[in-house]
Amino acid sequence: MTSATSDQQEMVRQAARGLARAGLVHAYGHCSLRLDAEHLLVCAAMPMGMIRDEPGTIVPINGPLPEGVLGEVRAHQAIYRLRPDVGGICRTTPPHVMTLSTQKITPRPRHGMGAYFAPCPPLWDNPRLLRDDESAAKLAETMGDAPAIVMRGNGAITAGRTLAEAVTMAVFLEDSARVERDVRAMGFAPDTGVMSQEEVEGRRVFAGGVIERMWAWITRNGD
Repeated sequence: MTSATSDQQEMVRQAARGLARAGLVHAYGHCSLRLDAEHLLVCAAMPMGMIRDEPGTIVPINGPLPEGVLGEVRAHQAIYRLRPDVGGICRTTPPHVMTLSTQKITPRPRHGMGAYFAPCPPLWDNPRLLRDDESAAKLAETMGDAPAIVMRGNGAITAGRTLAEAVTMAVFLEDSARVERDVRAMGFAPDTGVMSQEEVEGRRVFAGGVIERMWAWITRNGD
């Protein structure tokens, strides 16, 4: 029977608290870590900032959700099934992303953090909660190989090769949305100031501890 190590459990708890600390979740949201080809570990079903020693739950990637696991964890299952490259997923409710999404807008690559989502994150144009397998599968297909998908009026999902990378993408996505909102509020046309493909490719890098430094910031002071 598959089990999670103490380090894996602690990583999921740290990610949950860090996302809350960064203001990317409130009472709602969840994150998960792939354990193997058939299982994931999702954080406790409670406000993420309140998680302390509560263990996460092991969930089959193929199969029904265990009792007590939040219904939208189906989206995690669907993404892991479709993308063997993904090792971690975050379901967040970032405020700037949320605001833009109500107008069916996702952020363009205007600064360094936005380069990772070029040309822009796909939009899941449905504000309903994802609580059935068919919808979860369609969302995963809409996301494709992107690092994030924005859900209209319902937050976002980010994915990464590791949970630390998925957390980093969640932070980058919200900062990209902040810049997008501010640029539009200043009255500039939507295409003004968007990075070129060459600029995107030159900036979308992971060398130099990009993920490690963000993870250290998210989990600072033992959180």
